[in-house]
Amino acid sequence: MTFPLVPNLYISSRVYFPGEPMAEDKNEKERLIKEKDREQLQKHFQKLKNPVELLFFTQDFECQFCRETRALLSEVSTFSEKISLSVYDFQKDTSTVTQFSIDKIPATAILKEEKDYGIRFFGVPTGYEFTPLILAITTVSQGTSMLKPETRKTLSSLKEDIHIQVFTTPTCPYCPQAVQIAHQAAIESDYIRADMVESIEFPHLANKYDVFAVPKVIINETHTFEGVLPEEKFAEEIIKATQ
Repeated sequence: MTFPLVPNLYISSRVYFPGEPMAEDKNEKERLIKEKDREQLQKHFQKLKNPVELLFFTQDFECQFCRETRALLSEVSTFSEKISLSVYDFQKDTSTVTQFSIDKIPATAILKEEKDYGIRFFGVPTGYEFTPLILAITTVSQGTSMLKPETRKTLSSLKEDIHIQVFTTPTCPYCPQAVQIAHQAAIESDYIRADMVESIEFPHLANKYDVFAVPKVIINETHTFEGVLPEEKFAEEIIKATQ
């Protein structure tokens, strides 16, 4: 599966400290997304069809990567009038946290006009994981997946809920494809929820699921595989997890 219409950008991480202004308050040198990349993204987002809402979950005393994630999403939300950003407190906004199955932060959900496709990013989507964020915004806006017809047919047989977790690191060049396929599957099927989980930010989960190499995919807690599979094989693994 290839996505030729999506900008392939690598956004470097930047750590924010308590009391330090975020990117929108700083000059070009301090922004996460540089001018040439912003121009490319603004042009790309002109193709958005429907409004997209980014739901970001953090807390009053933001964790190290919460602040960076918020700064990144704030920048992205300025690239199109069809992208909005809503911020929720992980500890105070309990009903919304429960509604969107948020169990750790930083967390981002991507919705189309209140339609939740089950796409989640746990951790800051920088490095190679920035491209899956852009793709998720784009395809959620369109409201249809980019999967092949045969893959869609395989997923149409699902009759029970599926939870996919794709463990990644920002410097893994193979991880974005696994994340993208998982998210496209979530758009395709209402039974699927797909999470990107940044391994470095959540070491207790990496330890729990024996993540020694990435990408590692966990389906419904027990069915696992490592590496990047073609989308047809990925779909077959999803079906195997139900058997």
